[in-house]
Amino acid sequence: MAHIKNPIIAALDVPSAEQALKLAELIAPAVGAFKIGKELFVSAGPDIVKRVRATGASVFLDLKFHDIPNTVAKAVAAATRLDVQMLTIHTSGGSEMMSAAEKAAQDTAKALGLTAPLVLGVTVLTSSTNATLSEIGCEADTERQVSRLAELAVKSGLRGLVCSPLEIVALRKILPPHIQLVTPGIRTGAEKADDQKRTLTPREAMQAGASWLVVGRPIYAAENPRAAAEKILESIS
Repeated sequence: MAHIKNPIIAALDVPSAEQALKLAELIAPAVGAFKIGKELFVSAGPDIVKRVRATGASVFLDLKFHDIPNTVAKAVAAATRLDVQMLTIHTSGGSEMMSAAEKAAQDTAKALGLTAPLVLGVTVLTSSTNATLSEIGCEADTERQVSRLAELAVKSGLRGLVCSPLEIVALRKILPPHIQLVTPGIRTGAEKADDQKRTLTPREAMQAGASWLVVGRPIYAAENPRAAAEKILESIS
């Protein structure tokens, strides 16, 4: 996705294909790509990926694969055949799983003459806190856990990560400069409180070193999604 100049990835977090396509058409001039997540994918299936790609838009398939290496590799290969530009896996699946995912993306793309999608490792979800990590038996320090998983992902061959805006600066200090950081948890300050706990504004996140911003509710839940997207783009230009 290096050709994309606009770093905003708009989340099509709506329940139907019709709503997603209508939203995508409305905001396309103001965003750089579209994220298709679990709700829309389960509702509309792989066909929605094909329909969004048919418009010429880039797609970030955010299904966060986490399973045994062979199963994840097959899922990544299937996603690559859909010609998505980004996809996600959980770094907590371990190095063997992450390496298998990257290899599947590269091998499948090469066989089809496509550009391999950017396989992004999800570190710690932006809804999680130190208390969440402690509850599930992990080290109760979000920043240390993110750093540990990020370094493991890079060693496993991944070229990008998903992290909260609050970890960007720390990760930029320890990771190679070519690693792409995709950042959800973007809030403008005008939204109602929700389950995102580790957030920054679009401008703050870009200044911290984000490569891409995943923006959901501030756009799709806005009274005027197109105007909201344009305002965010203007704030980081």
